[in-house]
Amino acid sequence: LECDLAMNLVGQPLVRQQVMKGVREFLENRNPVKPLVMSFHGSTGTGKTYVSSMLIRYLFQGGLQSPYVHQFSPIVHFPHAERIQQYKESLKRWIQGNLTNCGRSAFLFEEMDKMHPGLIDVIIPFLGPSWVVYGTNYRKAIFIFVSNAGGEQINEMTLDLWRAHKDREEISLQDLEPAISKAVFENPQSGFWKSGIINNHLIDFVVPFLPLKRHHVKQCVVSELVQQGLEVRPGVVQEVADSIPYFPEEEKIFSSTGCKTVASRISFFF
Repeated sequence: LECDLAMNLVGQPLVRQQVMKGVREFLENRNPVKPLVMSFHGSTGTGKTYVSSMLIRYLFQGGLQSPYVHQFSPIVHFPHAERIQQYKESLKRWIQGNLTNCGRSAFLFEEMDKMHPGLIDVIIPFLGPSWVVYGTNYRKAIFIFVSNAGGEQINEMTLDLWRAHKDREEISLQDLEPAISKAVFENPQSGFWKSGIINNHLIDFVVPFLPLKRHHVKQCVVSELVQQGLEVRPGVVQEVADSIPYFPEEEKIFSSTGCKTVASRISFFF
């Protein structure tokens, strides 16, 4: 996993460091006092889904298809605000049932910024350090929350630090965490709004994904060409990278969509 992150995850030194620290400490501990809870934040195309699926692939045979890996999307699984009570009960039952089945399960909550506020708090009993919940010992589970919330703040702070000539390798979690917390936990539209998960400090690792620069996008283009079995032509790499929008308007430093649209754009240039 460490090698794969180093080779294939572009421009995210903080992510590599935080994810490896979290996973290593958790798996080396034979008797963890609580599940591993990580929250990934950043704007679109910066690698959040990529890293979560990579992590699952290395931990579970069959990766995301494993019977012990469970994915939730608010749009798919919890679409109607008026049914929130029903969703709470079924989510609690679902997690409880799966942890009874296998204590080493993983639960992946995508698009937390679109989750109905209050819904996620139903899983609080499974995240804390109590020993047995509803008759299930669940402390070896992994919970990953993925969210675009906080992305704007991360982008702004990265831009400010870039203007102050601070290299992205020098950006620390302390630089970004307060801004992420404010954006995510004080926003009434966020699934974490006024959440007990936050108030009870149940998230072990808040992982910020930084906006990507043009040379990172080029690395993504090269990787995608190789993956598609196409010839890596410098001209094509340049053209694809140039076709992507960048911000801010004047300097055009960071990709507005990260590497998200790279795969679909390649076909235009071949």
